[in-house]
Amino acid sequence: MLYSLARPMLFSLSPERAHELTLSLLKSAHKIGLARQHIAPKPVTCMGIEFPNPVGLAAGLDKNGAYIDALAAMGFGFIEIGTITPRPQAGNPQPRLFRIPEAKAIINRMGFNNDGVDQLIENVKSSKFKGILGINIGKNADTPVENAVDDYLICLEKVYHYASYITVNISSPNTKNLRSLQSGDALTELLETLKQRQLELAEQYHHYVPLVLKVAPDLTEEDIEFIANQLLQFKIDGLIVTNTTLSRVGVESLPYGNEAGGLSGAPVFEKSTECLRQFAKRLNGQIPLIGVGGITQGEHALAKKDAGASLVQIYSGLIYTGPSLIKDCVSAFN
Repeated sequence: MLYSLARPMLFSLSPERAHELTLSLLKSAHKIGLARQHIAPKPVTCMGIEFPNPVGLAAGLDKNGAYIDALAAMGFGFIEIGTITPRPQAGNPQPRLFRIPEAKAIINRMGFNNDGVDQLIENVKSSKFKGILGINIGKNADTPVENAVDDYLICLEKVYHYASYITVNISSPNTKNLRSLQSGDALTELLETLKQRQLELAEQYHHYVPLVLKVAPDLTEEDIEFIANQLLQFKIDGLIVTNTTLSRVGVESLPYGNEAGGLSGAPVFEKSTECLRQFAKRLNGQIPLIGVGGITQGEHALAKKDAGASLVQIYSGLIYTGPSLIKDCVSAFN
């Protein structure tokens, strides 16, 4: 109710300004105890972790882990922060975030704007959150794609001690050539190298932190087959399906519909869910799946589960619906 009253004011601002203001207000509300939403537990065990409920926050909303406590109070079963890179970077020039309310959609070309992995770690250390925290890692824009594995290793090593699981983001369309890491020898080298380092870190810390891959929805059947085989070969612990899409189906005739960047929200639901279904078919329960993309109501979360997801994540739907979406999704995920 409160969000429905605040939304017109927030939508009168530029999307990026509204994003910043919302997080600031949420943090202030949390400090005085007004941001808490009670959600009955619905435990789910996935990747060897017990999640209090199956609905998480997708990466991108809290890139630097500066609002973890306030976001957790909303009732998420888990929080994913990032995408983080080894060094701070400003991201792409503004404007770079566009609402398409007629389609409950968002286009972004943020470009991994973040304060760097060291600042994220300081933010995590200063939070009081004791729940499930995913940390999403990427590469700096000025790191050549052939050297991308070096950036992922830096981030993996630095966040390992602080993460419940670590997501390897190779599917954002807003960092040049990043999606090329989803195929061929580049993916093989990346997964092999990161898996080896993960096992070394598990021995060093006497604690195993699952490694998860996040993929795009814009994959062919051959791509899905190849990625699935790679995941199985290197025993990757989980797969997030999917990131944003380059497709403009459903928004091409709307204002901002042809802006460059990744499309999220309602128009990506069918494409993302079909991709999820295809991965579930090929992985056959051997690797758990996290469904994300286009969830704007509880029934969408259930559809992701029916397509093979053990957990789901939301972000764009939250912008249009508000915190009640979390409770709706948990209730529907029976």
